Amino acid sequence: MRSSHDGAAAALDWSDASNQLSGRARTLMTWEVISVFAVSLGINALHAVVSFIGSVTERQALSDQHAVLNFSQAPGRPWLDLFLQLVSIASGLGPVVLVFYLLARNGERPASIGVDRSQPGRDLLRGAGLAAVIGGTGLGFYILAFKAGIALDIVAQGLPDVWWRIPVLLLSALQDGLLEEVLVIGYLLSRLRLLGVSPARAVAIAAVFRGTYHLTQGFGAFIGNAVMGVVFGALFFRWKRSNPMIIAHVLINSVAFVGYALLAPHVSWLP
Repeated sequence: MRSSHDGAAAALDWSDASNQLSGRARTLMTWEVISVFAVSLGINALHAVVSFIGSVTERQALSDQHAVLNFSQAPGRPWLDLFLQLVSIASGLGPVVLVFYLLARNGERPASIGVDRSQPGRDLLRGAGLAAVIGGTGLGFYILAFKAGIALDIVAQGLPDVWWRIPVLLLSALQDGLLEEVLVIGYLLSRLRLLGVSPARAVAIAAVFRGTYHLTQGFGAFIGNAVMGVVFGALFFRWKRSNPMIIAHVLINSVAFVGYALLAPHVSWLP
């Protein structure tokens, strides 16, 4: 079995097929990946599949059903609601902490999955560019999917109009970006590569998985997020960076959540 030092070296050079794991190290890595997703987005994906089956077997059309992304957890009790929102956000970051712990235990740094502070300016520019392109395209695709009847009516936020609404929405966007991109881009893709999966196949697996746990929003969300996963995955293998995708995801969700909160009561073109 490799030492932790050897494992770290392999992870840092995971794009090199000669560093792929074998034997007992491969088995342990496989079960590590299964365990991480069994307590995080894997459960979300299973729940989403069951929820989607329920949605398509409803008598109502998909476009007549609603998916609320940020909702009140204690209606009429704003302070309790605030604390519950913060607890949910903190618990949602638990799997991210777990991933960084597993990296450290193996002698690896966050940089081994493309998370560090070495390129702040470049990461920000790349992330902002991705957010502008994917965010705008994604909104257009969602409206088309909704009109076509393959997407639910997505209510981006249903929080009460109180002072903490916008900060909580921004924290929710941050949690989503960190959770999905650290786990699905940085961790999953690098681990699949170490397990001998080709880059193209790894990107396909991660993209389908990303689409699956978004099925609670309808089949349109599955398609849109799978395409986003392909783009993010391909760029990860090109840049060896997760930061731009984290930044892009946080920006996209921030605009979606806050924009919906501010615009929905005043415009008619949003579903």
